[in-house]
Amino acid sequence: MQALEYPLDASAILQRKRRIRRELLQQDGLIDKKIAIVGGSTVGEVKNILELFLLDAGIRPTFWEGGYGLYYENLVYDDGTLRSFGPDFIYIHTTGRNLCGLPEPADSPAAAEEKFAAEAARWQALWQAALAFGCPVIQNNFEDPDVRLMGNLDGTDVRGRVRFGRRMNEQLAAFAQSHKGLYVNDICWLAALQGLDRWHSPQMWYAYHYAMALECVPALCRSVAAIIKSLLGKNRKAVACDLDNTLWGGVIGDDGPEGIQLGQESPAGRAHTDLQLYLKQLSQMGVLLCVCSKNEEAIAKEGFARADSPLKADDFVAFKANWQPKPQNIADMAQELNILPDAFVFLDDNPAERELVHRELPGVAVPELEAPETFLRALDRGGWFEATALSEDDRRRSEMYRQNARRAQAQASFGNYQDYLKSLEMTARMGPFDEEHLERITQLINKTNQFNLTTRRYTAGEVAACAADPACLTLYAGLSDKFGDNGITTALIAQTAGETADIRLWVMSCRVFKRDLEKALFDRLVALCLARGVRRITGCYIPTAKNLFVKDFYATIGFVMTGEDADGTRHYAFDIPGDYRPLCGVIHVEDTRDAQA
Repeated sequence: MQALEYPLDASAILQRKRRIRRELLQQDGLIDKKIAIVGGSTVGEVKNILELFLLDAGIRPTFWEGGYGLYYENLVYDDGTLRSFGPDFIYIHTTGRNLCGLPEPADSPAAAEEKFAAEAARWQALWQAALAFGCPVIQNNFEDPDVRLMGNLDGTDVRGRVRFGRRMNEQLAAFAQSHKGLYVNDICWLAALQGLDRWHSPQMWYAYHYAMALECVPALCRSVAAIIKSLLGKNRKAVACDLDNTLWGGVIGDDGPEGIQLGQESPAGRAHTDLQLYLKQLSQMGVLLCVCSKNEEAIAKEGFARADSPLKADDFVAFKANWQPKPQNIADMAQELNILPDAFVFLDDNPAERELVHRELPGVAVPELEAPETFLRALDRGGWFEATALSEDDRRRSEMYRQNARRAQAQASFGNYQDYLKSLEMTARMGPFDEEHLERITQLINKTNQFNLTTRRYTAGEVAACAADPACLTLYAGLSDKFGDNGITTALIAQTAGETADIRLWVMSCRVFKRDLEKALFDRLVALCLARGVRRITGCYIPTAKNLFVKDFYATIGFVMTGEDADGTRHYAFDIPGDYRPLCGVIHVEDTRDAQA
């Protein structure tokens, strides 16, 4: 919704919150999540505005609110109320005002250090207790205080409260780095962005115990929502970039590669260069870069051949420089990359092109770009690429998609698709969930939307619990071939009871669609079931706007539909025949347990 996009109009959001909520609740396909908020200050408007940003991301929250100022007691001494709520996320809304045992100028350095150690231990106990609930925990760090007793010395002396808070932020960062499931909402940065005079409102604190001014609440809530939607796989995956007057200044077809503005010789050149550098770094996080420009391809690529161009032509996984309408080019790129159009952010300096894409492809994010020096900020502030973890697969994703392009070229030379698959010389590394790969498996589960039969999401704790449950069958697989390694691309969870195994989750990355990996995984599942005496496998397809691709998947591998609910949920069963023959004959399968032995 435009009202919740950058730049935020905090006053309008606060005034129109009820109307915005009503409009957002009318969306189809909302997913329900339970969110517990424990706070060290008043959280009423925080909860209200957080709901808006979550609804805008397709998440319908149910909230549990702890007692005022009882964040420590709610988590460390839970009376069973919070655990019975069963939160999907816990948000700890504390601020610098909740730091206790602060040093005094009269303290000796040793006494100040003792106070810091005691306070750090208190917070670590809180974080440990929160993580014990088995769901992701989001914790605010600590903003700088409104006043500095010792002036500049407050930031360097061990007795300074500015230094105390900053050291506590380092403690929190280190703890989050070493404990999976804890995520830091960086209000230290948010307060600096808003300005401390604007962030701190003595009136709101003394009258209502709000730890920040109400006008800063939307920025806070948007930041929390960004973490939640990232954990639920709702980030954008690709940036489609215009070229002329977007990635460089000028029109390359008229000005030539030496006439465009890049490099350090002009203000506009420096702005366009910094945007390119930012995009190049985004690609290192797994974001796919694409060109969408009205241009001649050969001429367009000359701009990236300049020595001072941070981006090069091979940094892009799709390059559409032609005279087709830009919505058509984005739709074509989405199809080629096996992602949905609403996975894209579209960058273009031309308001007419932005409006056309927004109208024709309403799911595409289209930031408003004004002057070149503001382009980078508009892209960054959009919050479309919030990173909650960086895996090796993320860092290699662009190369994986380039390998897919080479596979597509190879396919064109084969008349028989099975012959093409055999020519890929594929190997799948397959095995049960293990500690080494839990983070990537969890990420895959929560980011996959198209090949996702049930659209269930699992926290890291839940994935670990499935891996440890003797009644659960878990499988993951990575796929490599002669063009390269795709990394871990599929995961399955089945719950066994007697002679039946029920598939609770099955996801597969779009990178390996139609390469028979799903058949190889099912073959392994059948083998595991037979070894346990399981004779029947059941599963269901729960429809969403994004998983129509697998609507009939179960039928293609031999399942029989046993029923269909009013909401379109289909139920399937597969009775394993005594002479079961493997479905996949084009992939060599290696057991990961053999490799570890």
